[in-house]
Amino acid sequence: MWTSNGSALAPAIATPSRVPLRLRMAEHPGRSPLHGGWWPQSRDLAVELADLVDHFPPRFGRLVGASIFPPEWNPAPWRIPVAGGYVTVGPFPRDDRHLIHLKTSDRTMLHVLVVPPGVSHAQADEALLASAADGNLRSGTEILQDVAERTEGGR
Repeated sequence: MWTSNGSALAPAIATPSRVPLRLRMAEHPGRSPLHGGWWPQSRDLAVELADLVDHFPPRFGRLVGASIFPPEWNPAPWRIPVAGGYVTVGPFPRDDRHLIHLKTSDRTMLHVLVVPPGVSHAQADEALLASAADGNLRSGTEILQDVAERTEGGR
């Protein structure tokens, strides 16, 4: 099952053609540069971000904004409807292209690895675990490269 670890379980509510939210958050965010990992089902930002916001574990706060690397997503509006309102979206000028920066209502910024939708379950599982590990110092790109090398070499 692809949900958050520990007490931060994402609700297992899915629409007919969707699986539950595939998210793993660090038990103690802030101890590592990454606060967790997310494996969206597609590159449709409007659908995927709404799913993430609507099912995000409440203990991390209510999401009100996101910064993305636009070339990684299909074009989408910069204001996306979610349950209870809208989330604003903007580009970030630099950083790891495999990240999404999530802003909570209390202005906390969470840096979350975005696992590309087309990777295998084994690769995604390993990347999600690494991104949420306390003490992880690797970037999102480094995690995905390491995972790809290990799974390619293990075939």
